[in-house]
Amino acid sequence: MLQEFLNKVKNPVLKDKLEGIFNQIQQEFPSLTTEIKWNQPMFIMDGTFIIGFSAAKAHISIAPETVTMETFAKDIKEAGYDATSNLFKIKEDQEVNWDLLRNIIAFNMEDKKGYEKFWR
Repeated sequence: MLQEFLNKVKNPVLKDKLEGIFNQIQQEFPSLTTEIKWNQPMFIMDGTFIIGFSAAKAHISIAPETVTMETFAKDIKEAGYDATSNLFKIKEDQEVNWDLLRNIIAFNMEDKKGYEKFWR
């Protein structure tokens, strides 16, 4: 499923970054499942959304929940990533800040434990 998504990413730099991100998530958070919804890979815990990804021409968009974006706004800015209220972007010339990504995923997993809807 993730490989099918990656095969559609035309930018080889972004494809490599996403593949690394996906592999790291699967290693560190093996309880998360993956689904493709709205043409975007999403990591899911017990039926609830944890984090989603998409690839544009020159950046990756990473979308946690809005409350998570608010909680980590300062860290995202300090990492040098552009952000909106719903997502942040890692440009092709930027490194992936794995500590930040790990903290965001762990926060969402804890925040949504026992949550029964898909979105917050």
